Amino acid sequence: MKTSFKQNPDIALPPEWRSARRRLAGFSALALAFLLACILTLDLQLAQFLSPQAAASMGAFVAEFFPPERSPVFLRKVLVAAWETLAMSALGTLLAALFGLALALPAARLHPGDRARAQAPTRLLLNALRSVPELVWAALLLISAGLGPFAGTLALGLHTTGVLGRLFAEALENAPPGPAQALRVQGVDEGRILLWATLPQLLPQLLSYTLYRWENNIRAAAVLGVVGAGGLGQLLSFHLGLFHMQKTATLLLAMLAMVALVDAASWLARRWLTR
Repeated sequence: MKTSFKQNPDIALPPEWRSARRRLAGFSALALAFLLACILTLDLQLAQFLSPQAAASMGAFVAEFFPPERSPVFLRKVLVAAWETLAMSALGTLLAALFGLALALPAARLHPGDRARAQAPTRLLLNALRSVPELVWAALLLISAGLGPFAGTLALGLHTTGVLGRLFAEALENAPPGPAQALRVQGVDEGRILLWATLPQLLPQLLSYTLYRWENNIRAAAVLGVVGAGGLGQLLSFHLGLFHMQKTATLLLAMLAMVALVDAASWLARRWLTR
């Protein structure tokens, strides 16, 4: 007697599909168990968070932000600090993109025949760079570079190099191999293959990664002001510490405007490169 598909759906699936489905089920069970362990470990206090008293307290706190400070003297200070933050984030991201791409080349296996002998130590270096938070890098660099935006710029550059280097390396390894292989069989050297076949395909993706990290670095540059790295963060730390909530609101709006500006630039750049 033959078994129908409804009685046993697995008979209609290739063996590799059945194996993939079993692995997916096992992974899903482990992920669910891990999520439950996290929920049970943390003291979430959902009842207190969703209580009317908590909502009223949060509403009263948010109301203190309005109206934002709009005095010309303070707005000039915000504008100068915003430009400093934007410059720190832009320069730090640019340095990270250059060094990240330089480190991504030895960290990636560019083709099946590539021995990639420097892959393991380079990836270890990238892991180390991005494992240390920007705030720790800034605290370390303040010792040698002193207070101000220079230490913040270097801190952003070091941490973001680790992030972009890993992303760039993954993109290089996953690039479509056709154009590069066509040049390789013609005897073209690897440097020109990278320049004329691989990078042109990946340029929109690499640019998207870089601009996204620029957005993150605007936020990170503001946080670095806590340790004296300058920019909006220094003003934010000062006024928030003194509970100048209206001035804090103006600073937060400036950060939001900068992130929106970079997001618009990212969209325009991707559109220009892909049309």
